[in-house]
Amino acid sequence: MIYIGNHLSSSNGYLKMGEVATKLGGNTFAFFTRNPRGGAAKPIDPKDAEALNKYLVTNHFGKLVAHAPYTMNLCSDKPDIREFAKNMLKEDLQRMEATPNQYYNFHPGSHVGQGTDFAIPVIAEALNQAMFEGMTTTVLLETMAGKGTEVGRSFEELKQIIDLIEEKYQNNIGVCLDTCHVWDAGYDISNFDEVLNHFDKIIGLQKLKAIHLNDSMNPLEAHKDRHQKIGQGCIGEQILKAVIQNPRVQNLPFILETPNDDEGYAQEIKLIKSWMI
Repeated sequence: MIYIGNHLSSSNGYLKMGEVATKLGGNTFAFFTRNPRGGAAKPIDPKDAEALNKYLVTNHFGKLVAHAPYTMNLCSDKPDIREFAKNMLKEDLQRMEATPNQYYNFHPGSHVGQGTDFAIPVIAEALNQAMFEGMTTTVLLETMAGKGTEVGRSFEELKQIIDLIEEKYQNNIGVCLDTCHVWDAGYDISNFDEVLNHFDKIIGLQKLKAIHLNDSMNPLEAHKDRHQKIGQGCIGEQILKAVIQNPRVQNLPFILETPNDDEGYAQEIKLIKSWMI
């Protein structure tokens, strides 16, 4: 059993996303909580959200992995951008309750030269202020490729953020591992068990909640973050197949973020399902 899907547009509503995911062969999916470049969020139709919730149960979907806008930089060097990002985060976590018990994934941010000693506490503080008692969403910090001044280029940096999250929210914080990003960051996933062992030692494997399954256009430790279609990049099909088949990550949602259209995603989903037979 594998939970596999891809990023889908929410422009036609929530239930439609579930139906499109099924059409493509998926049983999970990702969607942006608002325009990927930021801006105001479209109001949620409660009936539409509830229709999706029922659809997910009826069709045995895995956890969904919503994605924050790329422009949400909680550790910007500009106070107004930090404040905008904090407000966006708060609003998104409230909106996520329309689809309870799912995942909300985000890029930790870029410190823009201020350094991780500044950025990490600021990110954690924003999360502590945005999370709330009774929330059902788990917030996922995404592993990053390390280009520019990105925060989250190592498991150690993510662990530092997690350690600053208030105890009452520890069950609401986790990690999404992106295969392209960790490869570009220098983690050789050709020995995925070794990478998982390191993750377990630093963060704890129980915090690994989702995987973005992507090939990379770049060689190991390039720090560039350019996704490629499955089997057409520097990671390659055999390594990604071994990732999928690893028993330690079974039952996690796998999300494709490869440069594809719907037909391409359907083909990749079919390929990946064949690896599990």
